[in-house]
Amino acid sequence: MKRLIPILAVPMIALAACAGQAAPATTVEVTREVEVTREVEVTRMAEAPASTGAAEPTPAPTTAAEPAEPMAGATGKTLEAVKARGRVLCGVNGQLPGFSFGDGANMAGFDADMCRALAAAILGDKDAVEFKPYSAETRFDALKSGDVDVLIRNTTWTQGRDAEGFDFSSPIFYDGQGLMVRNDSGIAGLPDLDGDSVCVQKGTTTEGNLTEFAATSNITFTINALDSADATFAAYADGTCKAVTADKTALITRRGVLADPQNHLILEGTLSKEPLAAVVRQDDAQWRDIVNWVTFVPMTAEEYAINSTNADAAAEGDARAEVKRMLGGDAETDLGAPLGLPKTWALNVVKAVGNYAEIYDRHFGPTTVNQIPRGQNNLYKNGGLLYAPPFR
Repeated sequence: MKRLIPILAVPMIALAACAGQAAPATTVEVTREVEVTREVEVTRMAEAPASTGAAEPTPAPTTAAEPAEPMAGATGKTLEAVKARGRVLCGVNGQLPGFSFGDGANMAGFDADMCRALAAAILGDKDAVEFKPYSAETRFDALKSGDVDVLIRNTTWTQGRDAEGFDFSSPIFYDGQGLMVRNDSGIAGLPDLDGDSVCVQKGTTTEGNLTEFAATSNITFTINALDSADATFAAYADGTCKAVTADKTALITRRGVLADPQNHLILEGTLSKEPLAAVVRQDDAQWRDIVNWVTFVPMTAEEYAINSTNADAAAEGDARAEVKRMLGGDAETDLGAPLGLPKTWALNVVKAVGNYAEIYDRHFGPTTVNQIPRGQNNLYKNGGLLYAPPFR
């Protein structure tokens, strides 16, 4: 499809990354009006079979019919499958320090701990989780096919993704796209990249944001789209690209593992909004609710100063009504039953991974190599955007 794109003023801001398949560098030349001929092939979720309505009368069977198998995506089936399997299958990045990095049970990071929280809530064991790393381009196919139960993989909640057969939790981390360059590059923003190249991970919102900027500006630069986080930052490190763009948190954590981190600058400003959330298939309302409410537990626990060390005492003796309801200490209320979870599901989460501050500080706090100020990822009462609905 061809169309003319008018010039838009684009404020400079920071960038978010996701991996994809390697593609040859392509030079984007932009003028005042750009004729766009790029076609994007989108793999859509298979649609559920349409109802056939009333069937034509047929003779009664001579033998008893076998009971029909319930639909794989029917409400409650994911929880049943997890309980029968004895573990949660959690899709992660695996190449992003701070979020998910490592392999097997050694997977570390903010996202990895959210996977453990889900296992603790359902199975009472934070280690009852299997981490399955996926690239940015393969993650949604893995979820759609049932290879994983949930994606907790620094994934941005967008309207397009939401409408393609997926449900998102409320954001668990707020990020934004940024740009990293070498200190001596002389680059202060994307407009200074005229004639240069930018490394980006293919199949991400970051790549889309960069392409849109190129199409609405009057500068020419090469977009080098690579198929993984490792490949993207390796290309930047060896000088293939003058700059690299990704989520700001990804730039910060990746800068920390470069050979000379002090020689790299993350530019000020943010190019996009990147609300990161957990993702499930849009076919199991109960599972969606479980994932969503598990992510709310650490936020509410922090709000009430409940942590991994005092959670048991709070469940037994805290006089605050919401704390008692959430942690299972209210004799008249069981918030786990409607979700198909034990009464102490939220208590198990806090004991296993801690409140939001504990999780954040473990991976981005002042004693880590990442040291990312909480900013928007603070509670609403502390000037941030984190806000959990009431537990009642």
